[in-house]
This record gives sequence, C-alpha cells and structure tokens, in this order.
Amino acid sequence: MLNILNHSPSAINHFLYEMRHKDIQKDRAKFRNNLKRLGMIMAYEISRKFTYSAKTITTPLAEHDVQLIEDKPVLIGVLRAATPFLDGFIEVFDDSDVGFIGAYRVEEGDEIEATLEYKATNSLEGKTVILIDPMLATGKSVLTSVNTLVNNGKPAHVHIAAAVAAPEGVSYISENLKTNHTIWTAALDEKLNEKAYIVPGLGDAGDLCFGPKL
Repeated sequence: MLNILNHSPSAINHFLYEMRHKDIQKDRAKFRNNLKRLGMIMAYEISRKFTYSAKTITTPLAEHDVQLIEDKPVLIGVLRAATPFLDGFIEVFDDSDVGFIGAYRVEEGDEIEATLEYKATNSLEGKTVILIDPMLATGKSVLTSVNTLVNNGKPAHVHIAAAVAAPEGVSYISENLKTNHTIWTAALDEKLNEKAYIVPGLGDAGDLCFGPKL
C-alpha cells in the first residue's frame, strides 16, 4: 500500500516548497527543521493505522477513558540523512525504541547496488517497525535494510517513511519486498534520471542537512 501525503493541500506542501527551492534549501537549519516537521506529521498519519485499546485514567476531577497505542513502534533511522526526519518521529513516539542502520548506494558502471555496513537495533520480533529515510529512489537500499533487519526478528509490519519518493523505487519495493509493509511519502515525484536521482527531487538530503561529504 502506498500513502502520499501532499495530494491534499496542507502545511506539508509549504515544507516541501522550502526544501526543494534551490536558494531556500541552502539554509541548513531551515532544511533540517522542515524535515523534522515532515517527520512529525508523517508519524501522526502512520499512528492512525495502529491498534488501540481503552485505558481508564483518573484526572483531578473524574475518571476518563482514553484510547492508547497497544504496542509502540520501533523507529529505525537510516544514517546520515534520516537524523532530522527521525527526530520528528521521536517527538511523536517519544518512548519508542530507536535503532540505526548505515546504508548507502554503490555505483559500479551502469549498476547501482546498496551496501549496509552498520546496524544497531533491539529485537524486532512481532514488532511494528518504521524505517525512516528521506529519499526513496531505486528502493534497493530499503530492500537491503529490511532484509537485514529481519535477522533481528521478523516484524509484524514495516512502515517505510520517505519525504520524497520515485515511482521506480515504489514499484521495486512492491515487487521484491516480502515482509508486510506500507510505504509513506510526502511526495511521489516524476521519475529517476539516468543517474538514479529523483526528479524533480530536492538534491542530496544528507548534504543539505549537514554539508557535503568526501
């Protein structure tokens, strides 16, 4: 299942405008803050799909019934670009366990593959997992990440959260990922270019957050 958040007018469109604009996006603090705000909104939208149960609390004036999430999700951020995006999710799910993976793409000739060299997470057995990565381009790093994470236990469901996605990446995941999953993106862009970058996209999210890497 694919959920695209900017199909209806909302503040998301303004955040994306500032993140895409080639001059405004040079303000790293603004870019990081917009990415964090997208994370908060997306976390709220994903939370609507969770299972809830009733709990009675005592306020200063009376007893009151509320609906609470039965099992908090495990948040997994893909380093390094996901860090501000992940912060938005943590603001909403502030008592969730948080893990990290380091995945990046390797370009060899005409082929683009994904390499994962770092993983730190608790058991995921039976858990709801939110995999957080701002850019969903080819989908190969997401597939590699999820297939590696299941070694720490098979999740009940994986929510894949991206700020911007390409149709090719969404199709690749849908065709190849066997784990139960849902894809969430603030915007589904037009395509990938010949170098497998998202068009119109916004550039390299990691560089825009933290500066160019060697």
